[in-house]
Amino acid sequence: MADEVLSAGVVARRLGVAVTTLRTWHQRYGLGPSQHVPGHHRRYTAEDLARLEIMRRLTADGVSPAEAARWARRVPNPYEPDGSRSGAGTPSGRRRSGARAAAPGPSIPLGRSGPAAQGLARAAMRLDQTGVRSAIDRAISARGVVDSWDRLLRPVLAGIGLRHLTGGGLIEVEHLLSRSISEAFSAVPRPGAAGGAPQILLACADEEQHTLPLEALAAALAEAGVPCRMLGARVPPAALVRAIARTGPVAVVVWSHDRATSDPAQLAEVLAGPHRPLLLLAAGPGWRPETLPPGVVRPGDLAQAVSLTTAVRDSTDRPAAG
Repeated sequence: MADEVLSAGVVARRLGVAVTTLRTWHQRYGLGPSQHVPGHHRRYTAEDLARLEIMRRLTADGVSPAEAARWARRVPNPYEPDGSRSGAGTPSGRRRSGARAAAPGPSIPLGRSGPAAQGLARAAMRLDQTGVRSAIDRAISARGVVDSWDRLLRPVLAGIGLRHLTGGGLIEVEHLLSRSISEAFSAVPRPGAAGGAPQILLACADEEQHTLPLEALAAALAEAGVPCRMLGARVPPAALVRAIARTGPVAVVVWSHDRATSDPAQLAEVLAGPHRPLLLLAAGPGWRPETLPPGVVRPGDLAQAVSLTTAVRDSTDRPAAG
């Protein structure tokens, strides 16, 4: 793999981005091909690909392209002979004793985020669970779930992701923050009987373990007075089809955070089931729009997911004319 050189088209397919995106990242941020093959265009090496994958992951998590590129360039060569490949770019990787780690800053990188995000990040770095939870609760109370997720929680989580990718660790910080966010979302009051039976079903894709974005959606729907059911992480397609048959939802949301969990066949299985929902959303950066089956909608963000699911639910609640 370390000796493999790849064309722009091959790299684009592996990353799930357009070739024009690669050109932009090359021209604007210097993340281009480094291998020169006589008589051919320059080619991408395995090291180039590793840094571009970091760029893709960070931008999908909401980090600005300029900041994502700065951090991608700082990552040590993941194919160095000292064995540091096992630790670069992964939260759980371990470096060999004596290997030089990246030199992340002393705090969570937050770009242009405001004072609230800075304060939350400092509390998280101190492992101050009370302070973290208090900051999250204040934000949800003042801003609502959607704005808190987009402007406060996602930036801090993405900043921790930057540190992970550059060998900075912070696994314990990410766990404490994620747990606190989950608890805060669970505390958002759920609609009572007046809200009606849940007609929206939320599930992670098969083998997908990132549930926080779905928890954010469930809390945002609750805030809007819309009940839902959430199946959680790693829902096999057959189990999802059975759940749809048993509960009859009008809208189903399937979340994928990563390319590895975004097999479109699981969406096709839902559409082919005996109780096809009126709306099937493929949410999350894992899904590639060009691979989605016809009839599947990919929301651009949390606010759009709330709007789409609420609209289809409300349309079925209206009494028939006449």
